[in-house]
Amino acid sequence: MSLVNNVLNTSAQNVQSKSGVSPNSTSSTGSTGNPFLDSISLPEDSGVPEAKSQQLTQDDFFSLLSQQLSMQDPFKPVDNDQMIAQMASFSTVDGIGKLNDEIGNLNSLTTSSQALQASGLVGRKVLIPSDVGYSSSEDPGIKGVISTPAPMQDIKISVEDESGQLIKTFIVDGREGGNIDVSWDGLDKNGVPVKEGNYSFKASGSVDGKAQELAVSTYSHVSSVSLGTASTGAILNLRGMGGIKLADVLAVSET
Repeated sequence: MSLVNNVLNTSAQNVQSKSGVSPNSTSSTGSTGNPFLDSISLPEDSGVPEAKSQQLTQDDFFSLLSQQLSMQDPFKPVDNDQMIAQMASFSTVDGIGKLNDEIGNLNSLTTSSQALQASGLVGRKVLIPSDVGYSSSEDPGIKGVISTPAPMQDIKISVEDESGQLIKTFIVDGREGGNIDVSWDGLDKNGVPVKEGNYSFKASGSVDGKAQELAVSTYSHVSSVSLGTASTGAILNLRGMGGIKLADVLAVSET
């Protein structure tokens, strides 16, 4: 038995010396030291494959079309009209996708251009469809426009604060009709300047012998301009009033 063991040990040492692998060592690549086992072992995974796009491209379409033509029944070939219709449909879809991208770029360009134009309104006053105006220490007065359906003798203006408390009332001549300018100096009924804040105009007049509420628009100071989005356009930030779309502005005043 000792002779057999010596022969086996000698054979194993010869194999190890030829392969260059020690009996107690393993290869960093997963080698077992046995040439037969190494030859049938599965290769290691090189990494996670990259995710492929799930969208069909024009190359995919033509590949599918080629497969369709190669697998067609020679006795019932694909009609030329059908093939042309398929190609035309794909071209239409591809064209619509490119058109959408161009429209998106055009919207972005329009928004930027609109914001650039709106920046010229900073420091100016714009007429907005609201009966609320802002009175500040630097500019206590509030101006507005009253829209009348017909000429009337007198128009009664009531100025109220944010809580709805009556601050002052005065009369405006409405005999010209149409849009009547109105201005308040920022003083209450006792001639005392009001505190800084928002104040609303309530206008009423007599139309065909009946009292009627009239629409009022006020001027507000533009402090800054925001870009906004493609759907909203440029946004004008009004002093003490928040933001308003540029498209909602009714008029622009010099002061």
